[in-house]
Amino acid sequence: MKKVLLVTLLSLSTHALWGQEPTVIGEDQMNNKDQATSALDAIRGRVAGLQVEKGGANAMSAVRLRGTTSLTGGNDPLIIVDGVMGDLTLLESVYPTDIQSFAILKDASQTAQYGSRGAAGVIEVTTLRGQSGRTRINYNGSMAVSQPYKRLSMLSADGYRSYTREHGLQLVDLGASTDFQREIEHTGLMHQHHVAFAGGGERSNYRVSVGYQNEQAVIRQMGDRTFMSNMNMTQVMWDGLLRIDLGMFGSAERSQTIFDEQKLFYSAAAWNPTFPSHRNQNGSWDGYPSASQINNPNALLDEQNHTEQSHLSTHAKLAFLLLPQVNLTLFGAYTYDNGELMRYLPSSVWNGGQANRQTSRQESILANATVNAQFAVRKSQVKLTALAEIQSEKYRAYGVQVNNFSTDATGYDNLSAGALRPWDGTMSVYANPRMVSLMGQAGYTFDSRYSLNATLRADASSKFGDNNKWGYFPSVSASWDLGNEQFIRRTEFIDHLKLNVGIGWAGNQAGIDNFTSLALLQPNGIVPAGQSYLVTFAELKNQNPDLKWEVTRTVNVGIDAQFFKGRLVFSASFYRSHTSDMLYPYSVSVPTFKYPKLVANMGAMRNSGLELSVGGTPLITNDVELTINANLTFQHNKLLSLSGEYNGEQLIGPQNAAIATLNGAGFHGYNDVVFQSIGQPLGVFLLPHADGLTTDDKGNTVYHITTASRYCGQAMPKVLMGSNISFRYRTIDVSLQANGAFGHKIFNGTSLSYMNLAALPFYNVLAEAPAKGIMDQSVSDYWLERGDYVNIDYITIGWRVPLRQNKILESMRLSMTMNNVLTLTGYSGLTPIVNSSAMNGTLGLDDKRTYPLYHTYTLGVTLNF
Repeated sequence: MKKVLLVTLLSLSTHALWGQEPTVIGEDQMNNKDQATSALDAIRGRVAGLQVEKGGANAMSAVRLRGTTSLTGGNDPLIIVDGVMGDLTLLESVYPTDIQSFAILKDASQTAQYGSRGAAGVIEVTTLRGQSGRTRINYNGSMAVSQPYKRLSMLSADGYRSYTREHGLQLVDLGASTDFQREIEHTGLMHQHHVAFAGGGERSNYRVSVGYQNEQAVIRQMGDRTFMSNMNMTQVMWDGLLRIDLGMFGSAERSQTIFDEQKLFYSAAAWNPTFPSHRNQNGSWDGYPSASQINNPNALLDEQNHTEQSHLSTHAKLAFLLLPQVNLTLFGAYTYDNGELMRYLPSSVWNGGQANRQTSRQESILANATVNAQFAVRKSQVKLTALAEIQSEKYRAYGVQVNNFSTDATGYDNLSAGALRPWDGTMSVYANPRMVSLMGQAGYTFDSRYSLNATLRADASSKFGDNNKWGYFPSVSASWDLGNEQFIRRTEFIDHLKLNVGIGWAGNQAGIDNFTSLALLQPNGIVPAGQSYLVTFAELKNQNPDLKWEVTRTVNVGIDAQFFKGRLVFSASFYRSHTSDMLYPYSVSVPTFKYPKLVANMGAMRNSGLELSVGGTPLITNDVELTINANLTFQHNKLLSLSGEYNGEQLIGPQNAAIATLNGAGFHGYNDVVFQSIGQPLGVFLLPHADGLTTDDKGNTVYHITTASRYCGQAMPKVLMGSNISFRYRTIDVSLQANGAFGHKIFNGTSLSYMNLAALPFYNVLAEAPAKGIMDQSVSDYWLERGDYVNIDYITIGWRVPLRQNKILESMRLSMTMNNVLTLTGYSGLTPIVNSSAMNGTLGLDDKRTYPLYHTYTLGVTLNF
């Protein structure tokens, strides 16, 4: 009986006890789980309000839950894997096939238990565990081929020669005809393998898995290899009074990436096409000094930009059954990360060559104790939780840079071969942030219909000054389960109907570093001292001992429903959040302050949105099953204020501050395109208006600019869409995943640059440029386009192979997948899928850095023994 009680208490989800239930994605709902190359691929497009943007290859460029709430940081959701907390990199150590479920926590009532860590939402990952019975073995493997299918249409070598000669331009013609976009590409190959062993008995179970991925990207020299492992064990002892969960997971990855992605793709498109694709007689790549913004693309591929990352997490959980209604859980986790960057830029792209090596190491210890109790009196249920937690991190890093190599042969492996070691060519960093937390939760449910839940979390961080270390973050939520009301029970087609409402506060400290609130001495130069030199120190920034937590207050109202015996599922949620005391670097007066910048809490921002999800199984028989799921997210953001008073001085942030800026040949000064503007959504375009083309006094075709800069659209989508359709006929299944974004714009800086005929003869142009005859590169809304798109992410066909009964192989499934199938859009560039959420220099900007479009074809097999 005690064992049953303990297991029951532990199996009750914390989320179910404390307000609205999170969105849970189980094994059978994940996108191509057996073939996914990253964990987040398995839920991309599955959850309303969750935006997962992919960069080049398999890189995640941004992950957002309900948008951006801070200007300076902390917009990534908290990642939790089997209780271990971390950032998005934590998921790189988890093989998708090891995952049992995802739980997506968005509402303040859901994330309140994680305090400041959950300010931007939480993604909980639970990995698979062993089950009682005989030992089981599972193998998943796949092989994939990736092939580029779309490139920019630039002038061919013949077209380049013809135009430059016809217009009397000085031509450097080396006699070749080269498409450098194709030169940097090749057929990408990838294979991955995963083996898991699992078993157990009545009181214990275990599961161990190992995985390997090897990918050669469609860009030559790019690729990575990753090893991953996951181990966990559960043991029940003392007649069920104690349950022990032990786990360990880790990974080791080595990759070669592009040092300067924009420069490589810019060079591949614009490099002189009459240059050969081979080295010259001196064994070097031909250069073109007049094209100062680019390099021979083949020379750029000689750059070495290697990274090595290793991760290890271990954790243990002890659950004690103190009383039939009370249990105590002790949890501890240790996480270790080690990274190394090894870079060498050869003399062909960097005068004299440059080598750089950096090493970083991070350790984290997390420990908490939780007491859970629940009591029932007639129709009333009371649930109480108390938690105490401490986390300590240590971060160390160092790096060395040397220049002026006499040979490129040794690369980064012999730093002593570099003749020049500047004083600022070395660096080292140390930080030891710590946080202490206390939390209490109370929940009351009456007659399984009405629930009221309250949470108070207190976090203390070493990042803040003595007066503001503690932040207090309460939340309250209520729900009404109409499905248990008699008037709903009498309705045959309604299976479940529940209303939820909640309000909560969350803190954010990610926008500042570990020492912002303190006075710091930092190296600022060297001075002669006798026969030698000394490094001088100075206090290079203003300290602010009054720094405090950014605080976001969120109100949420939602409804969940199921109809027709689960054949139709619907949910809707409206949220509105207000962020205050935003951290931001302000310009301040000198000499009132020592330095012209001060980080302070002044700003305010608002986010709101409506999330709709619907799923149905309109057709289901023994032989045929059709399932359709779709979700829509309507989101709105507004920067309200960046002003306030600090120590008697009025601090006012800029009305318009640039986020994304164009660069490259032909641009002079700052070419700001995307801004954060007070009173506007984050990431707005502020551009002069051009209503077409005209002819200037020199006879050149130029843009006809009629007005000064004005707001003309936003970079972040107003609507996000995700949809999944799966169909099964007996042993054959077909699934399709689609994603979309609407209501935003993209600045086509690539076309602006490549359409300018004035760039010739030093830079190649688009094949259509001569017909338009534009001799202008002025920045205006002429190149601003709608960014709406629908992307079919993948189509998979699977076959569950019929097997005769045997004692070895239980099941076998073969599959074939095509990724990056099709994009429906009116955007004229290569792809509308550019950064539309991360607050960096690429937001809303298509600027000569687009990774080539490619299809991936994958064959996979799953074997269960």
